[in-house]
Amino acid sequence: MKKLTVFTPTFNRAYCLGNCYQSLLNQTSTDFVWLIIDDGSTDNTRELVSSWIHENMIDIKYHWQENQGMHGAHNTAYELIDTELNVCIDSDDFMPEQAVEKIIRFWNENGSEKVSGFIGLDSYTDNKIIGTKLPENIKSSTLFELYNKYGVTGDKKLVYRTELTKKYPYPVFNNEKYVGLAYKYYMLDRHYEMLLVNEVLCCVEYLPDGSSQNMFNQYRKNPRGFAFYRKVLMQIPFASITFRFRQAIHYVSSSLMWKNWKFISETPVKSLTVLAIPFGILLYFFINIKTRATLK
Repeated sequence: MKKLTVFTPTFNRAYCLGNCYQSLLNQTSTDFVWLIIDDGSTDNTRELVSSWIHENMIDIKYHWQENQGMHGAHNTAYELIDTELNVCIDSDDFMPEQAVEKIIRFWNENGSEKVSGFIGLDSYTDNKIIGTKLPENIKSSTLFELYNKYGVTGDKKLVYRTELTKKYPYPVFNNEKYVGLAYKYYMLDRHYEMLLVNEVLCCVEYLPDGSSQNMFNQYRKNPRGFAFYRKVLMQIPFASITFRFRQAIHYVSSSLMWKNWKFISETPVKSLTVLAIPFGILLYFFINIKTRATLK
């Protein structure tokens, strides 16, 4: 059995998926499976992937499903993965040619059941590191503390033990396509730290149709998913009061988006939520104004 699954959720991305495929062909290690979760594409993704499978250059698994959004595609991926490790490489991203080799070597030398996996670096396509490097003076950290205690910024690449990522599936809400992926990561933070390695494992290109570029619209279209996510963040035991208050503001705003008038009784932190109501109302109107033109 292979050691690593590289999984790629995709939706109508046939036009750029070839870059990811080419980068996997160029890997110095073939000890991986490429799992493609086609989240309801209506372009020629299926035919394109079929041609690659026919080429038989790398081990590819393909799964098509009705569109569920990024978190639904992740749920399916974690159900199907059977390798020890997994890493998500988005359809508009690609891996440097030694990335798989570095992942497997690092885990073989440092991995254990005491950690949930490890964190590496993302770079732009010009090789510039996204945000900051990881701290050199510590060997492990939770993902939450990495950003909120050690001041790390920018997207990072997460390599997880598969048996753990099968836990805490993302909830799926009717007619919604988004729940924050960090929900699962922060739940694992409660039990494990992650190792740190200052190696670039993924090159990222933020395309105009990517979810990162459309967050305001995501916020308005998926209020129950966002409210769920904010309730989870309000309960992080090692979070500061300032962090929790920001989540309460967003929770109020998202609750108003889907007209949930029971949000005070449903909040896990009632006092913070009550204090956040005025700010949440302001955020609610701000999001509505920002998205009014695009959602008509």
